Amino acid sequence: MLFYSQRYLMKEKITAVDRMQRYIAEHLDEDISLDALAGAAGYSKYHAARLFKELLGETPFETIRAMRLTKAAQSLQSSDEKIAELALDSGFDSHDGFTKAFAKRFAITPQKYQRETPAVRWFVPYSILDYYQLKEGAEPMSKEQNSRTMTVTAVERTTRKLILLRGVKATDYFSFCEEVGCDWEGMLNSIAEKFDSPAILTLPSNLITQGTGNTAAGVEVPLDYDKPIPDGYEIIKLSPCTMLYFQGAQFEDFCEAIDTLWELMEGYEPTQFGWEYADELAPYFNFGTDDSIRAKMAKPVKKC
Repeated sequence: MLFYSQRYLMKEKITAVDRMQRYIAEHLDEDISLDALAGAAGYSKYHAARLFKELLGETPFETIRAMRLTKAAQSLQSSDEKIAELALDSGFDSHDGFTKAFAKRFAITPQKYQRETPAVRWFVPYSILDYYQLKEGAEPMSKEQNSRTMTVTAVERTTRKLILLRGVKATDYFSFCEEVGCDWEGMLNSIAEKFDSPAILTLPSNLITQGTGNTAAGVEVPLDYDKPIPDGYEIIKLSPCTMLYFQGAQFEDFCEAIDTLWELMEGYEPTQFGWEYADELAPYFNFGTDDSIRAKMAKPVKKC
């Protein structure tokens, strides 16, 4: 009975923090008060703030600032918006305050970032609900029958570079994050020249270096990419190949989306379409899911 009560209490905490995360995302461009967050959570202001810090490791307003600064960095990367205007849009009262906060967060001034757009640690607001469902292997929220279909697309890749962060003992997403942290996703997402979103990589034996394992995180970039890469990362060259992209159907739960796509891929036989898997040519990319909760993965192939 005690175990059941503890599980129920944790579920209530996760649900309350999830509601606050959703409120922040939906009202990021507005003034967000602790009263409003407490109302979303269904708890007192003190209890709501304590729960948020307990489960996410930072206060609601630290999260809000990180999300606003990341949004500002994204704007600076893709536009010539004036810094002063961006400061006001980001909820800062002054150009100076914004510049100091930006530099503290990304170790570069907004002016220099707009000119050079190096890789920086964008903030990624991981969903607490999705995280615990995936980590604990919980049942999906929806019990509706979902489509067990996938699309397969062949994409030709010329010689290109791969920016990656290697693990040593990690074998999956969670053990990788436990080993190296989760900042890699924000860092790799900030690379404007990337071909696709950051992915967890399963490396073939010929791409594994001494003292490291077969799990890494990375993105592909053009062959002429020459910007500095972050400390701890490396950049290698990949040979031309064909990548088969596997895209799953839309689900309400991202754990189910990933599991279903894995099952469908296991039953897929590429030889009937003239391909065979060629693991030695490139890593296996696990992109996770997108905003519409569609899982996506990619594997290298060659003609058979």
